Amino acid sequence: MGLKQDLIDAKIEGLKLTGANDDAISQAQDALDTQVQLEVDAIVNFLTKCEFRITKLAANVILEDFKIPPQQGDVLPTVQAVGANAGGPVTTTVTNGTSGVLTKNINVDKVGGTTGLLQSTGYVYIGEDPDSQDTFDVEDEDGQREYTTVKLIRDDIGELL
Repeated sequence: MGLKQDLIDAKIEGLKLTGANDDAISQAQDALDTQVQLEVDAIVNFLTKCEFRITKLAANVILEDFKIPPQQGDVLPTVQAVGANAGGPVTTTVTNGTSGVLTKNINVDKVGGTTGLLQSTGYVYIGEDPDSQDTFDVEDEDGQREYTTVKLIRDDIGELL
């Protein structure tokens, strides 16, 4: 039903337990309505002043984009350059290596490294994977309302009630 009606119903049941008849309950209806509205307002004010926090998070991290600047490499001796020649292809052997092209070590991080600045984006999710960070935006209140949820689980607060 709703908080207000649930509180009214609880108070009516309490009145019935004290022996109040239907006439007495009807006469108390306006007072109950006012009292319960004030209680609802007090609860809402309390909850909106509270700061709810996520105190534990275990979730997948999806790295969606990962960019590393172009890297230099060593051309190894087994690499062949093939070109057109009147007599057929030209083969050139390159020295100083063992085979193929060997790139330099990749050393990047969020503040930069010997091979440049790490550029990456990603997202964390709990529940259903949104498939891409392009499908959600939590930078403003509308996005936060639509794409985030914090729940209070009743069993977790039993001792506080």
